[in-house]
Amino acid sequence: MSFDTWLLLLITSLGISLVPGPNALLVLTHGALHGRQKALFTIMGGLLGFAIMIGLCVFGIGALLKSSVFWFGVLKWVGGLYIIWLGIKLWLSPPILLEEDQAMGQTASSQLFSQGALSAITNPKALLLFMAMLPQFINPNGNLFVQFLIIAITYSLTEFAAEYLCVYAASHIRPWLARVGKRFNQGFGGLFVVIGAALPLRS
Repeated sequence: MSFDTWLLLLITSLGISLVPGPNALLVLTHGALHGRQKALFTIMGGLLGFAIMIGLCVFGIGALLKSSVFWFGVLKWVGGLYIIWLGIKLWLSPPILLEEDQAMGQTASSQLFSQGALSAITNPKALLLFMAMLPQFINPNGNLFVQFLIIAITYSLTEFAAEYLCVYAASHIRPWLARVGKRFNQGFGGLFVVIGAALPLRS
C-alpha cells in the first residue's frame, strides 16, 4: 500500500471513527458509569470485534477481486455510492441524545470487554460500511494479510482515539451534542459525500 493510499485510508477511518455509533455510545455510557479505566475494556473489546470484521471483509473481498476485475470496479462504485448515501442520511439525521442507564450498575471488566466486542461484531451497519470502504484500498494482487494488518491497525488507532475521547469527555459530551449535534452531523455527512464521490475515481 502506497503512502498516498494509506493517508487517504487514515482520513477515511478518522471520519468514520468520529461519527458516533453503537460502540461509541456504549463506551460513553460505560465511561460515565464506571470510569475511564474500566471503559478501556469496552474499547478494547470493540477493537477486537472490528478487527474480526475487517479480516472477514478483506479476505472475502480479496478472494472475489482476484477472480474478477469487473467485480472489483463494481464493488468500488457500489461502495462509493453507499458511503454517499450514509453521508446524506447522516446530514439529515437529528442530533444524538444520550441518556445514562443507571440500572447497569457495577459491571466486571470481562463483561465490559465482551459487551464492546459483541456490539462491534453484531452491528450490521459496520459490516456494510467496511464492505463499502475496503475495496477502495485493497490491491487484489498484493499480500492480503499485510493489507489486513495495515487497515486493521490504522482503523484501530483512529477508533481508539475517538472512543477514548468519548470516555474522557463523558461528563461533558451530552450537553455539547445536544447543542451542536445537528452541525456535527452535517459536517461529517458532507465529508462522507465527498469521500464517497472521490474514492471510486481513484485508479
